[in-house]
Amino acid sequence: MRVGSARIAAADWVMQNASRDVGFQGAYFSGSSIGLPDDSEMSPASDIDVVVVTAQAETPLKLGKFVYRDTLIEVTYLSWNQLASVEEVLTSYHLAGSFRVDTIITDPTGRLSALQTEVSNHFAERVWVRRRCENALQKIENGLRSIDTSAPLHDQVMAWLFSTGVTTHVLLVAALRNPTVRLRYLAVRNVLKEYNLINFYPALLSLLGCAHLTPQRVEHHIDELARTFDTAAAESKTPFFFSTDISAASRPIAINGSRELIRAGNHCEAIFWIVATFARCHKILAIDAPDLQLALAPAFDAIVTDLGITSTGSLIRRTEEVIQFLPRLRETTEVLLLANPGILDT
Repeated sequence: MRVGSARIAAADWVMQNASRDVGFQGAYFSGSSIGLPDDSEMSPASDIDVVVVTAQAETPLKLGKFVYRDTLIEVTYLSWNQLASVEEVLTSYHLAGSFRVDTIITDPTGRLSALQTEVSNHFAERVWVRRRCENALQKIENGLRSIDTSAPLHDQVMAWLFSTGVTTHVLLVAALRNPTVRLRYLAVRNVLKEYNLINFYPALLSLLGCAHLTPQRVEHHIDELARTFDTAAAESKTPFFFSTDISAASRPIAINGSRELIRAGNHCEAIFWIVATFARCHKILAIDAPDLQLALAPAFDAIVTDLGITSTGSLIRRTEEVIQFLPRLRETTEVLLLANPGILDT
């Protein structure tokens, strides 16, 4: 399927479904697909991300991933309150990128178009790029300092992993690139190579704890994840914001997409999403099938042990390592900012 066809299907879903909701304010595309031309081929390990904007202050639970007209779509709801300030959108590293170009599907009030125009006019200005980098840096520190050490191991690992993974986003933001989720390490490696900063990349892998792993070992972990994933998808009943990421529709992304990375020589770059998916599976199983969660725990324990996490104490030490690394990350981010010809001084 071509990206353009996938966009048409997603837009049709919006008009046939979301547009009829009370408080509907419009919708736009987000995620990695926004930078792709219509005639490019849609990867089987990708989806089309859609944000539905609502007037409600309390948004509905994330609809997540589902198949519509043979297209895998992921739908997230966002309150207009989060978009009302141009300055706040320009400062938010996870919101601003969607408005760099016109990604709007429908805009019944005209407010999304006005926002998009303002954000795109100022997106590449140095002051706003720096603020978005700081926004990402703050997210790292806030996330790491708020880890609940009394929570189950899968929750602790998830909190540490996603906060640590934002180190890649800081650099991607400075490079004016999409802060992608699953492929963040591959994307940042490419950016660092482009800016002759590739010597910095091993430090990011070291924080994640995967630099020493072999392709064969990571392939073993994806085999174990596939078994855990299928069990969790079959047993899932309790709704979580990520529930549709652990489903038959999402298996091509979580399992097949990770295998593709490994077999393309990017085994270290596959680790982030493998561990994230493992942890999410165990969160589901802990609630909906605790006996199965216990039976499948050794495979999860094995991969986090390979990352150097064997206890809450070791996870706390890894957390401190990331926090202590932030000044060095800031320095490299500034080097990248100064070297980026796309950033504008006003």
